[in-house]
Amino acid sequence: MFHRSARLLLRPIWPEDWKGVLGGIADQAIVRNLSSAPWPYGEADARKFVALPIDPKFPRFLVTRARDASVVGCIGLDPHEGDVELGYWIARPHWGKGCATEAGGAVIEIARALGHSRIVASHFLDNPASGRVLGKLGFATTGRVVERHSCARGEMVKAVEHELVLSGEAMEEDQAAA
Repeated sequence: MFHRSARLLLRPIWPEDWKGVLGGIADQAIVRNLSSAPWPYGEADARKFVALPIDPKFPRFLVTRARDASVVGCIGLDPHEGDVELGYWIARPHWGKGCATEAGGAVIEIARALGHSRIVASHFLDNPASGRVLGKLGFATTGRVVERHSCARGEMVKAVEHELVLSGEAMEEDQAAA
C-alpha cells in the first residue's frame, strides 16, 4: 500500500531499505522514546525490522520525502492488547517540520479505509512533543498514565495513553452526506 500526502510518500518497507532505516533511527534521542527498539540500534536490528511480515490490516510504512525519496521515518499500525495502535519515529533532521503530523494524518485516512473504528497511541511522559503531535491528529488523552517497557532504556517508563475514535466520525459523515 502506498499513500502520497502533500510532501511525503508513505510506502511499504522493503528489505533493501535497511540502510535508510538505520540511518534515520540510529539516534539515542529517537530510540529512547520507542518501546520495542533496542539501544544501541545496529545493522542487525534494521535488517530484522525491514524483514518483519506485514499484515494488510496493520500496515507499516517507510516515510520518505516525495521530492527526493530521502527517509523521513517510519509509521504504522500494530495490534496492541486488542487495539489498533499508531506508532512512529521521525529522523532528527525532520523534527519540528510537521512530518509526524502529516504522516499520521495519512495513516489515519488509511485506518478509516481499512475499517478500523478506533486507534490508540501513547507517548512517554518525558516526550511531550509526541503528545502534541497526537493532539494535532485529533487524539484525546484517556486520562490514564501507564507503565510501558522501553527496550532502549531497559526499564518501565510512564506513558500517557491517547485514543482516536473513527467509527462515530464515519457515521456522522455518512449521515451528513445523505
